[in-house]
Amino acid sequence: MSSYLLERWSLTFLFLLGVLSMATASPVGPRSCKINPADLPDLIDITIDEISAHLRDGCFSSYQLTSAYIARIRQVNCTFHAVQEINPDALDIAKALDSERSRGKIRGPLHGVPILLKDNIATLDKLNTTAGSYALVGAKVKRDSTVAAKLRSAGAIVLGKVGLSQWSNHRSSNSTPGWSSRHGQITSGYYPGLRPEGSSSGSAVATDLGLALGALGTDTSGSIVTPAWRNNLVGIRPTMGLTSRALVIPISERQDSIGPMARTVKDTAYILSAIAGKCSADNYTSAIPFDKIPEYWRDLNKDSLRGAKIGIPSAVIKDIMNSTDPFRVEFEKAVDIIRDLGATIHENREFTDYEDYKAFTLNFTLYSICGMEFKTGIKKYLNDLAVNPNNIKDAFGLINYTRSDSREEYPDRNVFLWEADTEKLPCEDNTCKVAWDLTQLRYRLGGEGGILGALASAGGPDGLDALIVPAHYAPVDIAAIAGLPVVTVPLGFRSNDTVVEKDERGVVTTAPNEPFGLLFIGKAWDDQKLLNFAYAFEQKTQVRKNGPKQYKRPTAQIKDFL
Repeated sequence: MSSYLLERWSLTFLFLLGVLSMATASPVGPRSCKINPADLPDLIDITIDEISAHLRDGCFSSYQLTSAYIARIRQVNCTFHAVQEINPDALDIAKALDSERSRGKIRGPLHGVPILLKDNIATLDKLNTTAGSYALVGAKVKRDSTVAAKLRSAGAIVLGKVGLSQWSNHRSSNSTPGWSSRHGQITSGYYPGLRPEGSSSGSAVATDLGLALGALGTDTSGSIVTPAWRNNLVGIRPTMGLTSRALVIPISERQDSIGPMARTVKDTAYILSAIAGKCSADNYTSAIPFDKIPEYWRDLNKDSLRGAKIGIPSAVIKDIMNSTDPFRVEFEKAVDIIRDLGATIHENREFTDYEDYKAFTLNFTLYSICGMEFKTGIKKYLNDLAVNPNNIKDAFGLINYTRSDSREEYPDRNVFLWEADTEKLPCEDNTCKVAWDLTQLRYRLGGEGGILGALASAGGPDGLDALIVPAHYAPVDIAAIAGLPVVTVPLGFRSNDTVVEKDERGVVTTAPNEPFGLLFIGKAWDDQKLLNFAYAFEQKTQVRKNGPKQYKRPTAQIKDFL
């Protein structure tokens, strides 16, 4: 379709959807809205607090808000490929939630707020859950994943499923972050064709462009925090066990974590509060040390860095980037800001087993243990399906299907990781002694030989409060292998005279205005503390608000549907 016809089609769609919303939108209660429709916030910047206030005041309904988000998706998705499916029931759900609001029932801050889910988070509705593969199109689960059920209970609207790196990057050795057979190559909004990074790439790009308020992603070894910083967002990989992995297509039982990304720390905290909690279907959540989940958004404090003890693993930073690297230059500016905000900076807080960690990640040992866990977890997930249209039961079945369906682009995108899982691993599942020994090794490398050791090495009897590292090139696996929390917050951008670089598939890897981020890393269950530190830094710097804008933005706004 030509760009002219596409534009005319989009305008026609907007008009018809606007008429439909006026004709069918449910009541929003007494109108006390004092704001001119033209002054409503742009959906690329709007926050949960603003949505809640405007819904309360009758400035718009959840139905109208959802209509605007759907229109925005249709305007730009052919460029960015971020959203894989729109929930066909989203508008009906919004109408029902508007009706609840009109009767005085408000479930919480997320009531009537559209959220997108990564396409490995299962839902019992008309949406597919496929990990980006045709192998699972038409498959059905027996119930919602726990995190999806919690979102619905909190009043959020599951707007749709977003794309990802196929099978969360656990299939090929020669693919590209953000590619899957179902949606093609996802790209970032900050430069044409820019690689979005990480496997939760659709979650990040869609959130950055304001195609929903926020999104859920999954993180095995950086797949939330990496696409979040690459797309100028806040993201949190929660402490493993704070959020349930039940009915989320797995990679690693001992590393997977489910978390949100949003455009502000507070919105990220709102979503985390909704999805966290114990779950009988995921025994890792039984380790949560508190009976009531904190309202992470309520205790955010812009002065939280005052008196904090913040460590820097200086040798690691020197190892991953030189002194003139723009990421490192911005990081050093951030250190000064954090110091000015009242923190004590402790340099040279090193990972004592860093060289062993590098060997662990480079010699395929990490992938071996994840492979054993994937082989075990995917077999359980597939065999628990209510409908399994291709009758795939295990990793061997995935290999055979992928090789036989031309849409999966095999062998151009190989199945090397699955072949390693099924042919080269010493165990049939993740319960053997080899798997256990490797698990203990990764806990040591990420724990006392990594993050926990560095945190304990200074700052008095209680050690340090957190570590900070520049997100680009950072060894994010080192927190993931120990199940520790990480928060990323926008830090800066490449200069607009940066030389463009591409990978072997022609996807842009380095570009002008490319965002980068700052990571706060801490001890298990210190999620609130890390969010607080990120909030203080965000409120001081306002990097996202003051930085470059996306080269293409959707134009549909709530005012178009009033």
